Amino acid sequence: MNAFADILEVIAHAPIEKRAITNHGVLNEAYAYAKPSSFSRGMRIDIGGVVILLISGTASIDEYGKSVHIGDFPAQLRRTFDNITGLLEAEGATWHDIVRTSCYLRDIDRDYDVFNAGRTAFFKEQGLDPLPASTGIQAHLCRPELLVEIEAIAMFRTDKGAESKE
Repeated sequence: MNAFADILEVIAHAPIEKRAITNHGVLNEAYAYAKPSSFSRGMRIDIGGVVILLISGTASIDEYGKSVHIGDFPAQLRRTFDNITGLLEAEGATWHDIVRTSCYLRDIDRDYDVFNAGRTAFFKEQGLDPLPASTGIQAHLCRPELLVEIEAIAMFRTDKGAESKE
């Protein structure tokens, strides 16, 4: 049986465990805002040796819940990437485990070139190949001062012995 079929077989019969993920060193919980918001920073789903991380929309927010780098798109983008990096690290993952991003820009016509240059540079720094699947979307974000927000999905194996199977 090939590796993909093996994974499907494991997933089909494995218990599913899920829990919220966070990293208070980089950003606070949404429920701790002055106006609490009802979502987790992300969810970890464990299915038979495979972990899926669903990272909620993340922006240029600091560990106190404050928006940072107001009006500075490149700095907001970098803080957003740093926040996602912190969430990944809290779960033993890296950007190499990211399979998809959804990128929300307040003004896609104005900011897309700067966004794409910053994303390209960041992905190059990370040494990503292949690049994650991604979509860029114009959207009204949750705070008027935020210019970019990114959701991410990561997947990785925890049963290292399965990687050596052919």
